[in-house]
Amino acid sequence: MAEPMKIRASMNGDSADVKCLMSHPMDTGFVKSAKTGGLIPAHHITNVTATINGKVVLDAEWGGGVSKNPYLAFRVKGAKAGEKVMINWVDNTGDKNSAEATIG
Repeated sequence: MAEPMKIRASMNGDSADVKCLMSHPMDTGFVKSAKTGGLIPAHHITNVTATINGKVVLDAEWGGGVSKNPYLAFRVKGAKAGEKVMINWVDNTGDKNSAEATIG
């Protein structure tokens, strides 16, 4: 099970600013372990989706080049205070995580 994400969403004029911090190792599969000397297996987020009240507003494909514990920030025009923002990710091992916030 993945660690919880931290997510915040706030209004900024007629747009919502969404910020999310994801806990994930984001291993590329090209780094050697200091303990064993062998390669650390690839383990990274492959897809991130964000919805507002069930409507997809962001759909991104990621690879091993994204840093450990990625930070995602984006702005959505036309969102309204009180609407629900949900962010979901899936990684290359099949692990999944999601977080929800209300736009304030």
